[in-house]
Amino acid sequence: MGVFDRYAPFVQDFIYAHEWENLRGVQVAAGEAIFDTDDHVLLCASTASGKTEAAFFPILTEFWENPPASVGALYIGPTKALINDQFYRLTDLCEEAGINVWHWHGDVSASHKARLVKRPSGILQITPESLEALLMRRHAVVSKLFCDLRYVVIDEVHSLLRQDRGGQCLCLIERLARIAGVQPRRIGLSATIGDPEAVGAFLAAGTGRDTIVPLIEEPPRTWRLSMEHFYQSGPQADESEIQTTDGNVEADVVALEPEETSPESRGLLPRAVPHEPDEPVARPCEQDCLSTAISPSPPEAPTDLAPANADPGIGYIFEHTRGRKCLIFSNSREEAEEVCTTLRAYCEFNGEPDRFLIHHGNLSAAIRESAEEQMRDDASDLSIVATATLELGIDVGRLERAFQIDAPFTVSGFLQRMGRTGRREAPPEMWFVMREEQPEARTLLPETIPWKLLQGIALVQLYREERWVEPPNLNRLPYSLLCHQTLATLAGEGELSPAQLASRVLTLTYFHRVTADDFRVLLRHLLQHDYVEQTEGGGLIVGLTGERITSSYKFFAVFQENVEYTVRSGSEEIGTLCAPPPPGEKVAIAGHVWIVDEVDHERHLLYVTQVKGRVPAYFGDVAGDINTHILERMRRVLEESAPYPYLRDHARARLREARRVARNSRLTAGPLVCLGENDKEQTMWCLLPWLGTYAFLALERLIKIKCAAELGIKGVNSSRPYFMTFVMAADEQTFLSVVKDAAERLEDPMELLYPAEIPYFEKYDELVPAELVRKGFAEGVLDVEGMRERVAAW
Repeated sequence: MGVFDRYAPFVQDFIYAHEWENLRGVQVAAGEAIFDTDDHVLLCASTASGKTEAAFFPILTEFWENPPASVGALYIGPTKALINDQFYRLTDLCEEAGINVWHWHGDVSASHKARLVKRPSGILQITPESLEALLMRRHAVVSKLFCDLRYVVIDEVHSLLRQDRGGQCLCLIERLARIAGVQPRRIGLSATIGDPEAVGAFLAAGTGRDTIVPLIEEPPRTWRLSMEHFYQSGPQADESEIQTTDGNVEADVVALEPEETSPESRGLLPRAVPHEPDEPVARPCEQDCLSTAISPSPPEAPTDLAPANADPGIGYIFEHTRGRKCLIFSNSREEAEEVCTTLRAYCEFNGEPDRFLIHHGNLSAAIRESAEEQMRDDASDLSIVATATLELGIDVGRLERAFQIDAPFTVSGFLQRMGRTGRREAPPEMWFVMREEQPEARTLLPETIPWKLLQGIALVQLYREERWVEPPNLNRLPYSLLCHQTLATLAGEGELSPAQLASRVLTLTYFHRVTADDFRVLLRHLLQHDYVEQTEGGGLIVGLTGERITSSYKFFAVFQENVEYTVRSGSEEIGTLCAPPPPGEKVAIAGHVWIVDEVDHERHLLYVTQVKGRVPAYFGDVAGDINTHILERMRRVLEESAPYPYLRDHARARLREARRVARNSRLTAGPLVCLGENDKEQTMWCLLPWLGTYAFLALERLIKIKCAAELGIKGVNSSRPYFMTFVMAADEQTFLSVVKDAAERLEDPMELLYPAEIPYFEKYDELVPAELVRKGFAEGVLDVEGMRERVAAW
């Protein structure tokens, strides 16, 4: 019997109603794995491949045949927006069968939650933070809610593998299973997993079950890629060059086909690219054996239609979003605000209606949901400027094109963002827009390299050539999370003996590297500072200081949060800001500029009035982490001569210029490049180790702590993870010899910390004893082995 024949009648009716002609590969694979085994399942398939339905069709079939006596399936999603989106999708699917779908997060009404507690059933959709709150605040009803829990579905599982949030999610599932006395199967869903076997092991940790990772056959998909570069002022990179084209019009975007798995596809052999009548006609591009979509070269933003001090990169986006529904991705909330404000200024200057929306985590739920709703209208030609909040699978309708400003930090992020387009049989389409300031005449050599352009090329090439995606980091020393889970367990369960508490917390699989001695050190510290209190009978409870922390709704999240002020204009909530300015100053949020009328520091409120103008936004963002493999591919971009067919005029010229500079300066020949003498007649050097963020940080500390005095190094200035510059008395060979020797003699990563340093890295590190914070950073954050391997190869 085929998978379709095994589905419940209402599932088959749903498929017929949506006019699906056949099941997709992921749905067949998921059905076989869930129907025929008792193992956990990890479904890895491209964005918009139907993973959610693939998981729930067999689960709902089981519920139809054998209804659960409580919540039968727990769906954990990384964001409230994704929960809301999936809630409506699953409600539509389950309505005919009478299977209830519930959701639970901070924006859900108390009456909806009360109905679930009274009659638990069906599917519950929840975020990790709300699940934490449920286990702590409603501990007594957990057994009733989940006594027949059979499945835990973790959506966008890759987004929970970084830092403490993924560990918290795993701990929550284990804690819930113990309290309710169940062993639910775990179903992970993701479009971007770099090491499926490792993630499968992570998913199954502590359960005694295996994880099936089905090999899913997917049809080849065409990508449409474009990458352009802009100086934010002055002439562009190619405007002074002699044009050497053969008279053909330039390509708008290039069609690539990255999904094939045959040996021939590794060489990206040419094949036909399907196109609709209104798509550009395709012809072969001899240079790269790819199919190139040809159309008249689109115009730059006309200078007479641009506001004063216009940014040509933003003008380019303005022109190429006209008449289309697009997503414009930014790497930070500050940049998203700046870009949206500038695009709206273009609309005003040209007398056009405002056609740009904005979406990021500091905006109010009302503004975010309004933007999502407007984008769902397929007849609209609105575009939305967003951060990672729209990187995940929220339905915002049929998107024709995605723009990426500068390079994202990961291949995973690139794939997720590009995958937001190309639904409903259209090819995914991504336009990169790289922006940088024009280098000045006295700019140092490494600062003349277009690092973001190289990073963007490296991300694309790594997936084209190797199908490589960042592997998860699943072997950390999560002392901050250990502290959090200790307090959460005591807050939820009440008084426990030290032995009982250790059995509850230290046995959670995610803490497999934490020793009993480490836990004793943590407990002594928590007792000394009144986070935990010992009763007369020797039991442990949350102390008075601990209660102030655990009673706040902010305790449920383990990711870092800034102190935020709610921004209000009249009765409307706009969003939140960090470090608000005094009254009379201006702030940027929600794509507009506002003047501050009043600041209420006690209640963390900011009252504003909308005005015209432009100011930079600030939300406390930090840069992302970049893997060593990406840096190594960036070096190869400088070394090789490949033209990369998706590069447009300015980007090709800027890459040619960078390669010429790299070749003439021998930038990739060795790790150290002499920059000449500075004004004080001291020799300046540039070190390019081509290492990822945390291996680079380990090397930087090795040089500063172990080598600087011997080599006479001063003025270390790092641009992580690309390069560092410094003044040095020694020569190149001495430098290499001393650094290699120091790396070999390094016995303990703790030696890379300064004597009084306490490197707070995670949210609850301030509650953890200093010795554990130092150990966690040295052994769990710094990539000492990656650094040693690189230095040994010099």
